[in-house]
Amino acid sequence: MKIVLLSVGKTTHEYIKNELLSYSQRLSHYSKFESIEITSVKSSVKLSRIESKRVEGGLIRKHISKDDYVILLDEKGKALTSIEFSKKIEKYMLNSFKRIVFVIGGPFGFADEIYELSDEKMSLSNMTFSHQMIRLFFIEQLYRAFTIINNEKYHHQ
Repeated sequence: MKIVLLSVGKTTHEYIKNELLSYSQRLSHYSKFESIEITSVKSSVKLSRIESKRVEGGLIRKHISKDDYVILLDEKGKALTSIEFSKKIEKYMLNSFKRIVFVIGGPFGFADEIYELSDEKMSLSNMTFSHQMIRLFFIEQLYRAFTIINNEKYHHQ
């Protein structure tokens, strides 16, 4: 199984880039992992929110195949504990999905077409965070999930 984190916007902060790289390397012990950043629609283009979401939706679709299991990281999604998330990851592994794609949308969320093609929605918090921070929170939780699955000393309960 390969896990892909597909996100709109670039990571510009060096400390976040370094942490993302560190967790990506740690994850390689458990699963194939890839992070793909899609260039966001620039606010200077003067597109409406709906049009921005539509354009970003088209860019997201280019990275998703019909066989992918797609999970949107969305404020309207289901919130999980770290343990519940690890059980989901384990379930995905047992279902023999070839590729699980987690998607972080742009600043205005997802276009309707992206909601329609998704298999589920997941929320990382009721709070709002920058898209750069969400990448780091997600990849850390993914690493934590694998350590829980493997009964390793990382998660304390």
